[in-house]
Formats: sequence, structure tokens, C-alpha cells
Amino acid sequence: MFAEMGFKVFRMSIAWTRIFPDGDEEQPNHAGIEHYHKVFETCKKYGIEPLVTLSHYEMPYHLVKEYNGWANRKTIDFFTKYCQTVMAEYKGLVKYWLTFNEINVLATPFGGLVAGGILPEADKPLVFASFEKESQQAQQMRFQALHHQFVASAKVVQLAHAIDPENKVGCMIAGMLQYPYSPNPADILEAQKSMRLGNYLCGDVMVRGEYPAFSRRYFSEKGISLEIAKGDLEAIQKGKVDFYSFSYYSSGCVSTDPELLKQAGNMLFGVPNPYLKASEWGWTIDPQGLRFFLNELYDRYQVPLMVVENGLGAVDKVEADGSIHDSYRIKYMRQHVIAMREALEDGVKLRGYTPWGCIDLVSASTGEMEKRYGFIYVDKDNEGKGTLSRSRKDSFFWYKKLIASNGAEY
Repeated sequence: MFAEMGFKVFRMSIAWTRIFPDGDEEQPNHAGIEHYHKVFETCKKYGIEPLVTLSHYEMPYHLVKEYNGWANRKTIDFFTKYCQTVMAEYKGLVKYWLTFNEINVLATPFGGLVAGGILPEADKPLVFASFEKESQQAQQMRFQALHHQFVASAKVVQLAHAIDPENKVGCMIAGMLQYPYSPNPADILEAQKSMRLGNYLCGDVMVRGEYPAFSRRYFSEKGISLEIAKGDLEAIQKGKVDFYSFSYYSSGCVSTDPELLKQAGNMLFGVPNPYLKASEWGWTIDPQGLRFFLNELYDRYQVPLMVVENGLGAVDKVEADGSIHDSYRIKYMRQHVIAMREALEDGVKLRGYTPWGCIDLVSASTGEMEKRYGFIYVDKDNEGKGTLSRSRKDSFFWYKKLIASNGAEY
């Protein structure tokens, strides 16, 4: 079905546990190695270039239990061994790699377990906690884990280039575009602070090869003291990524007004934007924000960009004849394609676009099938009932035309 749509590239991930089930074995799992050979050979058969994420919110649970995930420096070596194994194994089949999915999520309170493999504190439930409710110890652990991921990513970039000079490695950042709610200078400064921590901290380290100046004040004020081993900063400088990729679904608004802060904004953070409509799940729809964000990123980094996640989570109705008329999804994506076209005209070097999620899957944010993203419908409901059969939505045929025309017919 992906080939029928005309995919030129397919973003996917390799599950670390398929290659090293516990993460610290001496030898890889042969069955896992062979599994991905079949996947990549099939992609090659249909002329589809794989864009492979090496760690997409998952890691061997053994490393979580025994080592406390990325909070432990030993995990750097486990990860680089896994990456070296797959890059050598699939040389010639894969040349585009992403090290960590949405690595900047570790800079947020809910990123510990999701992105860092760090078990939550015993006396605190696993929730979307605010910065104010998080302990200083938890913050210290998160940012130490993030530093370890920076070092691991940089080492993997160097490995990739050594294994195959054709390899290109990118970072993957969760696009957290934030506007000031008002012209109040306090709101503008707060939005700037949010953009720096949410987007530019990780981007600067991975693209520019060094921690940004603003990070020093942030770490100092939060009482965070990173343990930086000898050679870490040199590795980060030598292991700069080749391109910058990111997810973009919506934007947020930042306010310093205590009354406004009582209202829940996008993804439980910020305040609602009065100029934008929202999806059924409360995510603001902001295609112009994508153009703005692309320009901001390219102005800052001057490296090729890719939008590797973008889409609309919605309830899809299957008609009596089996058809699925998801005009709302087509409208959402068309608006974002137009925004990307405008960004290209602005001079942005935008090299690729892979929507989320091509085929229906369990939504990570809410853990349900009902919130669907795909062009392809999967017969499975929230209770796990269904045949898993696949069918084409209207958006399937729309996207097929979009690819065939290279974006001209939208």
C-alpha cells in the first residue's frame, strides 16, 4: 500500500530489543537482524528509501531496571554497540538515520520514563507533571540522562560516517513552537525562554556541537550540575548531525497572567490561542506556525531540514460500503503542505516530509486506537477487537496524487 501511494521515503524505527533483547548482551539476536533485512529489502524492492530512527521512545527494559536507563553513563556504550551493529549490518540498505526520537522531550518533566528510561520516583505517580511539582533530584537526573544521549548521539554520528561515508545522520526534535500570548514584554520573554529550553537547547548541542550560553543560567538556577566526563564536549563537537528533523502538530501560547494560566492549553501546557481552532483532542491547528518554525530553524542552523511527523488525530467513521471520508485530515495536511511550499519560497532547505503515521496505530499521547492518524485504516478498536484488516481512506488517494505531482496537486 505504501508503494501504491508512491512513497519515496518511509520513516520507521528499529526496535533495540529485537537486536539486543536485554541491551547488554555480547552478541546480537540473529532473528532480529534477519527481520530488518526483510523489511529493508522489501523497501528496496519498491524503491522506498528507509529513514530509520534508532531509538523511538523505547529501550530494553533490562537497562531500565538494572541501570536506571539513560541516567547511567554505561548506557552510552550499550547504545553505540547496538547502533554500530545495525549500521554495519544494513550498510547499502539504509543511509538516512535519526538517533533519538524527540530527544528534547527529556528536557520536560514527563520525559524521564518516556525518553530516558528512568523509573518515576516512588512517591510520585507517572503523570504529565509540571516543573513546579518535580523534585530537584528528578530534574538533575533528567538532564544528566539528556547529556548522556547527546554524547551517545555524537559518537553514533562519527560511527555512521566511518562505516559508510554515504550515511547521513539527523537529530529529531519535538517541534514545541510557543507564541507570547500578548505584547506584554513579560510574555515575550517567557515565550523566548520556553522556545530556548523546548527547542534550541537540544538543537544547539546536536547541530552546533556545544551547549548554548543560555543553558548555563538555567542549570544554575535549577541547581543542576552535570557530570561531564573528559572527552564528552570534544565528542559532541565532532559528532554534529548532518540535518535537522522535527515533528510538528500544533503550537502553544505562553502567558504570565495567573488567571489565564488556570486554563489548560495544548497538551496541558500553556494557554489557549484565541486565534486558532483545535482538534477533537484539543491540539491547536496552526499551519502558518509550521512556516514560521521552518524559517526560525533554518535561520538559526543553516542545515537541511525534514518534517518527519505531522498529522491530525481524529475519529474516522467507516461507511456501509467500507469507505472512509476523512476530508478533515486532507484539509489539515493540505494547509501544512502549502505552509511548507511557502517556506521553500522563503529560502528554507526543506529536504523531506513524512507524515504521522501513514497507517493507523495506537496513539502515544492517549494510548488508544480511536485517535487515528493514518491514510490506511486498521480494523482494531480501543478494546483490541477487530480483524487488523487494512483499507484505504480518502486521504490515501489524495496523498498518492500529492506524491505523484511532487506537491503540485494538493
